[in-house]
Amino acid sequence: MRVVTLNLNGIRSAYKKGLAAWLPRQKADVVCLQEIKAQAADMTAGMLNPKGYYGYFHYAEKKGYSGVGIYARRQPDQVIEGLGMRDIDAEGRYIELVFGKLSVVSVYLPSGSSGEHRQAAKFSFMKRFYPHLAQLAQSKREVILCGDWNIAHKEIDLKNWKSNQKNSGFLPEERAWITRVFEELGWVDVYRRLYPETTGEAYTWWSNRGQAWAKNVGWRIDYQIATPGLSSKAAKASIYKSRRFSDHAPLIVDYNRSL
Repeated sequence: MRVVTLNLNGIRSAYKKGLAAWLPRQKADVVCLQEIKAQAADMTAGMLNPKGYYGYFHYAEKKGYSGVGIYARRQPDQVIEGLGMRDIDAEGRYIELVFGKLSVVSVYLPSGSSGEHRQAAKFSFMKRFYPHLAQLAQSKREVILCGDWNIAHKEIDLKNWKSNQKNSGFLPEERAWITRVFEELGWVDVYRRLYPETTGEAYTWWSNRGQAWAKNVGWRIDYQIATPGLSSKAAKASIYKSRRFSDHAPLIVDYNRSL
């Protein structure tokens, strides 16, 4: 089973940059998308259901903002849109597809970089999302949480960690929270399980400022986080950088199991 996750920074923009041609070549079983920045009326037939895939989306109410989606090779048994929390769901940040005893989630945590009010919203999301993560972990189901978590976990996960310790995405409180997700709830960072010491090749996001991409001044903020049994079936992972569809790069993981 091949699973891809990618923050699009706008699905219409990503399609103009060649995403439609790239997708079928990956032969992925599931493709998780974040930051769609579109509503249903903005989507073409190809965006909604690329050849060979069924598409499912949770749009933000605000136009041109946020939104998540999943493309899947087969139809799920159930589609869960949102977390049942009005303010979070209005921003289109969570969708889950259920395939038997397997759940695949596309999640997009808020960024706090635009100001104190958005950092407060991020902290609020994290506080309320944690019990949901605990519930999923205890459900005795296999689960993959794909997405842009907007947190670099450790110093190894970003180039300039020293100068970013007071910046959103690498704050001590954010890092401690995601440590609890791993250590207290038992979730596994799949990429790090496979490649515990990889640095620059692990980055998935680069600022549009300066020459971050050219100099590989990146951050690893896009993850596939799985339940222990499923994470143990991860055989290999890669980050696709040959072509850019967004300011993020696709994270691709192959698991030794079927969808």
